[in-house]
Amino acid sequence: MTPRFGVWTPLPHTIRPEPRMGRAIAAATTPGGEGADPATAMALDIVCRAEQLGFAATLIAERWLGPDLSAWLLSAAIAARTSRIEILTAIHPGVIDPAQTAKLGASLDRISNGRFSVNLVTGWFERELAMFGQGALLDDRAARYRRMQEFLLVLTALWSGERVNFAGEFYQLADTTLPLRPRQVPRPPIYAASRDPAGRDIVAAHADAWFVQTPTGTWDYALIRPAMAAAIADMSARADRAGRRLTYAISGHVICADTQASAEAAAGELAAIGATDPISAVAARALGAGLVGTPAMLIERIADLADLGIELLMLHFHPMEHGMEAFAAGVMPHFVPTTLQKAHA
Repeated sequence: MTPRFGVWTPLPHTIRPEPRMGRAIAAATTPGGEGADPATAMALDIVCRAEQLGFAATLIAERWLGPDLSAWLLSAAIAARTSRIEILTAIHPGVIDPAQTAKLGASLDRISNGRFSVNLVTGWFERELAMFGQGALLDDRAARYRRMQEFLLVLTALWSGERVNFAGEFYQLADTTLPLRPRQVPRPPIYAASRDPAGRDIVAAHADAWFVQTPTGTWDYALIRPAMAAAIADMSARADRAGRRLTYAISGHVICADTQASAEAAAGELAAIGATDPISAVAARALGAGLVGTPAMLIERIADLADLGIELLMLHFHPMEHGMEAFAAGVMPHFVPTTLQKAHA
């Protein structure tokens, strides 16, 4: 299997701090201003360039409490400026309800000419969910997953064109329809991530792709590989019991260097920074994909991940643009021809 490569849309809470993002945050938190919004410009520049380089997908994370742009609105802006890249828009059940999601998703699927996917995230940030979701975190973990299941049942029913009557614990719909239909048939893809066994069963029964959990606190591939293989085997068994088949993705932070030693040193530096900086901690946790090394080592590991069943690698870099360019030049040609290579052929 040839893997697809994706790139995180740069937002304040998704990439390590760097000067351009710092300027974007300063502008976003200051009233007024002239010209293009810096955060919007950075996101569009990088995603448009990613599409040119051959990246197949982008993930737009949702952070309600912070200077981040709305994931839905930024997704629409990206859809208008791109033509091929898949757009994964993150949502939090509890902050947004499934009927609203169905309408927004169908709209974005049509705006993007069938390139929309939803990335379902149960949410963990208590203060954010309290402020924007009226206490939507739910202290009861089991209840959180019951809500997730209801959300998916309603969403998929509306996208299928059904007239929905639903009396659930969290959602109630009476004679509800969605006249606007998505472009994709039978519906846009649903990605999700869950470490909890109950959440995994729901993903296996209702979603299309699972973001494989990766170990934290290590980038040692000798430890990472068996853990990922076990996780994929577990999810495949759950999907089999539900009479379904899943595809698999990972989220990873890439550190590519001329020598393995320098790559390992950079990973150690990131881990140390991530221990005190919550923004860098996002990238530090993503070292668990094991994508730390020379271009040759990354090629070897990505091929192995594909053999394990990983179909999509959703990546971020530091600095974001420089790292993306280097990865596209040194690693991606070994898997898929980039747009630039085709142009120069």
